[in-house]
Amino acid sequence: MIPQARPPPCNESSNSCTSATSFQHFMLFTSFILLSVGAGGIRSASLAFGADQFEKRDGKKDAVLLQRYFSWYYVSYSLSLVLALTCMVYIQDQMGWQIGFGASVVVMFFAALLFFLASPFYIKLLSSSSTEMLYHHKNGSTLVFPSEKMRFLNKACIIHDPEQDLTPDGRAKNPWNLCTVDQVEDLKALLKVIPIWLSGIVTFININQTSFSVLQASSMDRKIMGNFEIPAGSFGIFNIISMILWVAFYDQVLLPIAARINGKPVYLTARQRMGIGTFISFLSVVVTATVECIRLSLAFKEGISDDPEAIVHMSALWLLPQYCLIGLTLGLSAIAQNEFFISELPRSMSSMASTLCGVGISLGCLVASFIMSTIDDFTKRGGGESWISTNINKGHYDYYFWVLSGLSLANFFFFLICCWTYGPCRGEEGNVNDEEVSLR
Repeated sequence: MIPQARPPPCNESSNSCTSATSFQHFMLFTSFILLSVGAGGIRSASLAFGADQFEKRDGKKDAVLLQRYFSWYYVSYSLSLVLALTCMVYIQDQMGWQIGFGASVVVMFFAALLFFLASPFYIKLLSSSSTEMLYHHKNGSTLVFPSEKMRFLNKACIIHDPEQDLTPDGRAKNPWNLCTVDQVEDLKALLKVIPIWLSGIVTFININQTSFSVLQASSMDRKIMGNFEIPAGSFGIFNIISMILWVAFYDQVLLPIAARINGKPVYLTARQRMGIGTFISFLSVVVTATVECIRLSLAFKEGISDDPEAIVHMSALWLLPQYCLIGLTLGLSAIAQNEFFISELPRSMSSMASTLCGVGISLGCLVASFIMSTIDDFTKRGGGESWISTNINKGHYDYYFWVLSGLSLANFFFFLICCWTYGPCRGEEGNVNDEEVSLR
């Protein structure tokens, strides 16, 4: 809205543009920083804060209600993406960037207003910071003694000399030398989930291949119902649609039918859904590679390999299966990851737990870029055509996706090993012990 905050438009007749000044760059980057800080605060806290609303008087959460909460949380998140990619984009295209960003400001203002108006009705969980002796732990904490797992970390909370280690009010004189039992157990829990978290990064590598799918769609026949042509960039909405349909089917159809058959509530655990999602992620890149192989062979037969803008006589609807599989992966693996991390990590780490999935997505983007660059540099050595050439009709994107499928299959077996070594999740130990007692 402020003309001085951006460089003037380019001169189309002379094809010359004026570079942005330092002040204009400062304004732009400051807005990016504020967006990142705001999004980081919301995304790291909203999911965990919502889960706290299901807290019972005994400190436990209803697993079934929590699973439904995570599922419908992502449905609402996906619907917001649909609105952003349709309504907000339409406003920006038709009314300009000023109105488009202004609409976003208005929406965020009302979101913040509604949040603060409802603040008195929220459940707010608090914790005490005072300490006792023996093992250094919080007063009132259920963790009085450290667990036997990863015992080498327990020495961090042992009080060797109360007079030297503690202040008169029971605090640690040097927090770097003496930790609480809660802190030690927090670190143990984090180290325990890291292998499973690492397996999720490969899944997000496959999900982050949307730019190549757009290239595929742009080189195929996208016309449906006569002359209506689906924009290549709009095919990503099928991911969201398939994810929403899966969540609705799972929650409203599949679970009630299974409960009626078994006579009791039935649901898939977070790790089971993560495993199914990991395998479906593998299937998605296999389907992508197969479709690309067929598309590339048609491009060769039609003699358009040297034309990067040529359209292959193949319907772009053949891309729907891979988009739907990616949507199922999101509906299973991504949702289950958040549920798993929040359920397994202590309450004091709930914000970190809710951001682990987002960090995995970010790392998946970086690793995907690294893999792409490595394959590009390796395959174009000696002057040959790169597998991921800018000319999609001349490259071999099918080979690239076959590499990803091999990586995904190895990752699936890695996930199974991680689940086996992880042992029972929180809340499952008691069930296992009860079964052992009943057998005895």
